[in-house]
Amino acid sequence: MIAEDVVDLDEHRRRLADPDGYRPPACPACRHAVLHAHAFRGRSTLADPEGPTVEIRVYRCAGCGGTWRILPRFVARHLWRTWRVVEASRSDEPPRPSGPRVPERTVRRWRERLASSARQLVQLLATTGSELLEAVAKAVGLDATRSVFAAAYEEAFVPAPACVFADIAALVHRLEPGVRLV
Repeated sequence: MIAEDVVDLDEHRRRLADPDGYRPPACPACRHAVLHAHAFRGRSTLADPEGPTVEIRVYRCAGCGGTWRILPRFVARHLWRTWRVVEASRSDEPPRPSGPRVPERTVRRWRERLASSARQLVQLLATTGSELLEAVAKAVGLDATRSVFAAAYEEAFVPAPACVFADIAALVHRLEPGVRLV
């Protein structure tokens, strides 16, 4: 699960300090009302200036026994990075020599994914019922790439710098879990 309102490490640490900080109101699978603060897990965030790991909270459902990991919005699902690091890879500028490096193969893979079809994302936004999201979907069309899609989203919503990918990923995850931007 993604905590869409947690956009920085300071807020994340505040929420981790309280067992109720990230607790969902009910189990997403069985709707049971009791979720126990079960554990902390270290989530690797390679090449991030903040550090190599971010602790995440794990809850366990008392009804079905399912476990739920809650990611803050700034951590990219499945990519072992924060969204800030992934977005920085869009630029053709060489990385800062003092900063952690992302392997060129990884950057190339992300760029290839961004150059791939955004058809699934466009169709998802076109069916939301939101006029603005539908306008973005219509503006880019079905043959757009994920990069063009992200640029159109950024232009329409003008999010804070360096959080465009995080915004899109959280929105897409809310609409259809499992669909990814990168």
